Amino acid sequence: MRQLSAETVTYFKDNVYKTGQQNLVVEEPLAIKIEGEPYSVVMRTPGNEIFHAAGFCLSEGIIDSKEDIASIGRCKAMDPNLVAVTLTAQRKKKVKKLLKKRGFISQTSCGICGKGLVKDLNQIMIPVGKTAAINAGLALGLENRLLEHQKLFGKTYSTHAAVLLDDKLRVTAAAEDVGRHNALDKAIGSALINGAIANSVIAVLSSRLSYELVQKGVRAGIEIIIAISRPTALAVNLAKSMNVSIARIKKDELIIFSGDDRFKDL
Repeated sequence: MRQLSAETVTYFKDNVYKTGQQNLVVEEPLAIKIEGEPYSVVMRTPGNEIFHAAGFCLSEGIIDSKEDIASIGRCKAMDPNLVAVTLTAQRKKKVKKLLKKRGFISQTSCGICGKGLVKDLNQIMIPVGKTAAINAGLALGLENRLLEHQKLFGKTYSTHAAVLLDDKLRVTAAAEDVGRHNALDKAIGSALINGAIANSVIAVLSSRLSYELVQKGVRAGIEIIIAISRPTALAVNLAKSMNVSIARIKKDELIIFSGDDRFKDL
């Protein structure tokens, strides 16, 4: 499936008009069906649909582990923009009420709007452990790790990336998408399906750090989240309550908003 689209544009510079082409990132809907019923439609960059759906299910509290999934797959013959998820009988029973909250559309930047109150989301989260730490100086260099996984951004300047690392700063999963939520869901889903989720303790994000991204990190057991932009006040409050360390990289400065003890010199 296409991720890029070359479009004809008009440039105006120094009082001169000229035509040319610009690469634009493709954005298409992905329908996620759970137990045969539509659950959500997300606008995303095509690619890694299975990982995306798996990460979405973990973030939303539909599953707690890979073992909760009985089957997950795409039906290319019917619709390449559809992923069907089937849960184990035990898990289906446990999330029966949650499955009734289907039918919403998750835009690439909509956040939690229309999906219920913040307190409802808090019910599916528990504080993360405290096993990871990182030297603050090394944390400053993690922006370069993002660039290594932003191939589409280099061509379009309009995508987000999420990179997951273990406690040795080895990449466990990475993803890129037009939506910041999608990029993290895809990375989390990749780590989940490939058995690397338990070792994924650090997340590096190209975007603003919002409440929902901290929520997704907590659901995946991420202990340290480092972003390029400032977090929201609600994100900081959630991080503190869930034992998550969050920080922002600003050129040669690391600004720590929560859990500064994880950034001490090792």
